[in-house]
Amino acid sequence: MKKPTLAALAGLLLTASAQAADPKTSLDETALRNGQKSAQFCRHCHGVGGSSVRDDTPNLAGQNEAYLLVQMEKFVTGKRKNEFMEGLIKALTPEERKNIALYFSRQAVVVKPTAGSAQAAAGKKLYESVCINCHGANAYGTEKVPRLASQQPGYLRDSITRYRNGSGERIDPLMAAYTRNLEDADIANLAAYLASMR
Repeated sequence: MKKPTLAALAGLLLTASAQAADPKTSLDETALRNGQKSAQFCRHCHGVGGSSVRDDTPNLAGQNEAYLLVQMEKFVTGKRKNEFMEGLIKALTPEERKNIALYFSRQAVVVKPTAGSAQAAAGKKLYESVCINCHGANAYGTEKVPRLASQQPGYLRDSITRYRNGSGERIDPLMAAYTRNLEDADIANLAAYLASMR
């Protein structure tokens, strides 16, 4: 085996030093640790690591970091209403909110098995004709549009129904237009399909 040259060793040392001194890496790791610590109070409803333990409570795991942060800010400003959530989010500093959003965005969703493959198949057809342009082929969303893949079916049914009916504080003209003609069975099919997505 050929011994590394002095120049090669010096290059390796420089690379290692640069990586060790990279503030982004250490700041990112610190933010993740702090986010995990600050997110402890979320686990009672949203589950460990953001995989919800309740059918009517959204998964936060795998959600886009920027989207999560915007939603938390909406609770702070009152654009989203939920007395419990507003109180909890307002108690956090902006840095804690940012760290929590980062932490949840890096967690994998624990996907629960779903029944009703015929229902999911019908939901897939509907998703591809109605939802795919904004939420994406994999339903991963964007910074402004939520990830729906692997989401809790009860939460999805409730949310889509509220958009269709124009009830609740989250009124969105696009969502209202796309959901206006959905029947309850269509919404159940969509929820079944999205919950089954990995």
